[in-house]
Amino acid sequence: MIKGVVDTNILIELYRNLPAAQAWIGGQTDLAVPIISWLEFMEGARGKAGQARCLQILTPFDLLLLTDDDQQWTKTQLVQYRLSHGLSFKDCLIASSVFRLQVPLYTHNLKDFRPILPSYLVIKPY
Repeated sequence: MIKGVVDTNILIELYRNLPAAQAWIGGQTDLAVPIISWLEFMEGARGKAGQARCLQILTPFDLLLLTDDDQQWTKTQLVQYRLSHGLSFKDCLIASSVFRLQVPLYTHNLKDFRPILPSYLVIKPY
């Protein structure tokens, strides 16, 4: 059972071996990564060693795939908030599975998700 979702920026901090990220993740269980975050993280990998490190970091997480409902929810949110809040389609896709599952999204980009998710679902983990 998934207890929370990890945003791309947390994965990047794990990649950089930030002590706060390492300490926080060490105390967590049953976390997932949305496919969009997985793709963003892997896209940033530099060389074969970087790609291997990214895959190593991603291994403990469940992978959240999008459903048809997630995609429809994303379309609605993007039309409603793109112009007024500068919302990106990637953030909408990440938020869609969080909204569906009603589990926290752990991120440092609170402002990016606040227009489309209730505040109790958007948490800065450390």
